[in-house]
Amino acid sequence: MKDNYAKGTGTHFPRHGRSRGAPPRGTRLQAIRRIIAENAVDSQEHLTELLRREGFEVTQATLSRDLKRLGIGKAPTPQGGYTYVPAEGEVKPGSDSTYMQDFRRGFLSVEFSSALGLMRTLPGHASSVASALDNLRIREVLGTIAGDDTVLVVPRNGVTPFRLMRALRGRIPGFPGGA
Repeated sequence: MKDNYAKGTGTHFPRHGRSRGAPPRGTRLQAIRRIIAENAVDSQEHLTELLRREGFEVTQATLSRDLKRLGIGKAPTPQGGYTYVPAEGEVKPGSDSTYMQDFRRGFLSVEFSSALGLMRTLPGHASSVASALDNLRIREVLGTIAGDDTVLVVPRNGVTPFRLMRALRGRIPGFPGGA
């Protein structure tokens, strides 16, 4: 039988850096990728809490190594903070995760004039934000028109700004916009 514990210390420590019964590192890394892609995570503490809710107990040092191993970085948010984003190679082009990442990366704010929404974006990001809105198949959005740093959002007939904002929040985790 193969010994899975370090020898010579008088105590038994797993060779793989995890306690008995803890999920393997690969499972934890997959969970981190998914959580980052699906949520607006602004700190390691927040990520640690989300992982804990899924049954993963990690230290700050382990989490830092995992983030580095995965190539996960931070991107600015409209509120002036930062959020973790998946490594570019981790997100499949054309996936909902890609569109949500594109949206979050460029979106700054939204205002309404009657039913029409005008989104402000970082310079040069309007096209990716508009494309994300179009491709996320948000039923309340009829279409978008992008400039350099603004996106005109045209809602379907009868859709109020409140309903559109609720739909955006429901489809884009962490959507910060206010009407």
